[in-house]
Amino acid sequence: MPAQSQALLTPHALYISGQLPALPSGELPSGSMAYKTSLCIANIRAILSASGSSISHVVKTTVFLTDMKNFAEVNGEYEKHFGVDGAPKPARSCVAVHQLPKGVEVEIECIALPGRGGDEGGTGTTQEMEEGERRVLNH
Repeated sequence: MPAQSQALLTPHALYISGQLPALPSGELPSGSMAYKTSLCIANIRAILSASGSSISHVVKTTVFLTDMKNFAEVNGEYEKHFGVDGAPKPARSCVAVHQLPKGVEVEIECIALPGRGGDEGGTGTTQEMEEGERRVLNH
């Protein structure tokens, strides 16, 4: 059992735990930092989709790197996914850390607005939640 939830959905926000560059099988493949960043973001997209939200609803991200020399490559991939198609760019922090779980070089966490019926990616799920209720999402 993991020490944390993949995500917590509340009526006002979706909190997504840090996502590693892992394939759906859990495998941590080798490859460029751009590729590893894209895997982190693919995992974020999967959680957003499962919650009825979408990448355009992300309002804050935190990127963790074990070496800031990788910032430019990570940033190049990041910009392909966030703040595109007229969506605002989310607020972001980028932090250098000594090490990350499982020896990975990048991890990304985020906070998103819940999807709403009629919005891109929205299903109305959050409208069914009572004030103060929260749901745990594990994908």
